[in-house]
Amino acid sequence: MAEAIIHIKDITKRFGKTVALDRLSLDIKEGTIHALLGPNGAGKTTLVRLLATLTMPDSGTMNVAGFDVCTQGAKVRHQIGLAGQFAAVDEFMTGRETLEMVGELYHMKKADVKSRAKELLERLGLTEAADRPAKTYSGGMRRRLDVGASLVYQPKIIFLDEPTTGLDPRTRSELWSIIRDLAKDGSTILLTTQYMEEADALADHITVIDKGRIAAEGTPAELKKSLGQDVIEVRFKESQQAKGEETLLKIDNNLNIDSLTGAVRLPAKDGSKTLLLAADALTQAGIEPEEISLHRPSLDDVFLAVTGRKTK
Repeated sequence: MAEAIIHIKDITKRFGKTVALDRLSLDIKEGTIHALLGPNGAGKTTLVRLLATLTMPDSGTMNVAGFDVCTQGAKVRHQIGLAGQFAAVDEFMTGRETLEMVGELYHMKKADVKSRAKELLERLGLTEAADRPAKTYSGGMRRRLDVGASLVYQPKIIFLDEPTTGLDPRTRSELWSIIRDLAKDGSTILLTTQYMEEADALADHITVIDKGRIAAEGTPAELKKSLGQDVIEVRFKESQQAKGEETLLKIDNNLNIDSLTGAVRLPAKDGSKTLLLAADALTQAGIEPEEISLHRPSLDDVFLAVTGRKTK
């Protein structure tokens, strides 16, 4: 069993009257990809900023790679790499200049800086664009360069705050491959995301955060298994949404409703029998759903079950 490289104990962080993190405790094991999953405002980015020494907690303790975040910030910063939510690259500098500048800021030897920048440009698929200004890069290329900047000093721990937000599916898949390779090389990665499929595809362990607290945690398989039953999903026409929800509530009052799509999910305690019961109830109520299906639990279902809402 890998030992924890990050220890978080009873961390609280407030912004005025808003409690961003509420006595949160968490251990992250060395050499793993650990995903923080949650909606906007859940506290994910606040936690990353605290771990990266960009802000301080109001109470509690945090230890990164053996160093106290509050009292040994400089030593912590030499153990970590950070790529924030938005690509923070100077659009007038080339990709090569950007990476070499980061190496110089870490006081690396000039020869090492140049070889490391060359290595990362190749690894990130940016060699052909290496000497072009970043303003000519696509959004995906800028994101890869931003991730590359966090890797120049070869940190033990990498914080990736929603690294694929706004990227097209192909670019997202390319970045997933890079993240997997980093983990294979022994890096510990703390990944925040709003995308269920991203957490499912990448994470060894997932912590679901909601309203500054841990709502659930475990491996992707453990979280799905925790529901213990199949799920029925029903989609209605807008004109029949309210009546459809009311009808299904008579079968099971533990409904979860997707706020973006309006899809209604309810636990299928008896599998296909519950499905037939739901379909029959809707027919008798004169409601014709656009879609009704029975499926195994997904991380979407887990998130809805523990928070009552959908991430994205």
